[in-house]
Amino acid sequence: MEYILSKKEGGCIFCAYAKADEVAFEEALVLVATEYAYVVLNRFPFAAGHLLVVPNRHEAELEDLSDEEYDALFRLTRDAASRLAKAVRSQGLNIGLNLGRAAGAGIADHLHVHIVPRWDGDTNFMPVIGDVRVMPQHLQATHRHLLPHFLDVPGRRHG
Repeated sequence: MEYILSKKEGGCIFCAYAKADEVAFEEALVLVATEYAYVVLNRFPFAAGHLLVVPNRHEAELEDLSDEEYDALFRLTRDAASRLAKAVRSQGLNIGLNLGRAAGAGIADHLHVHIVPRWDGDTNFMPVIGDVRVMPQHLQATHRHLLPHFLDVPGRRHG
């Protein structure tokens, strides 16, 4: 609720995270940032541990990324997916992009990859049936839990 009620400045939130220094990473929920991309917890998750892997440069389309940016984005996606699965002991992962508002992108102008951990019998039906989201853990606690699993990923991080 604090995030929804907080004063928001203009501009792209993903660009702001990309420009943040390591001191701001904990509050921003950034786990690791590389030269071309970073991993951040989704503030509006479908499941606990829902991550976003975001290119640093503001682009809406995959084809507008340079080869280096594209490769770095998907290497970091692979690294984040394997660490997330181990950290939360998920039984599966949904990994994907929503390119464009019509595809479901909440922030359509800055592409990002979703990594959502899944378990047999999880509560993913809640947003569809009850228009609610189940948050079994506070986002800051999830960040603290996941951070040690990302320490071996080369890049910048808080702490």
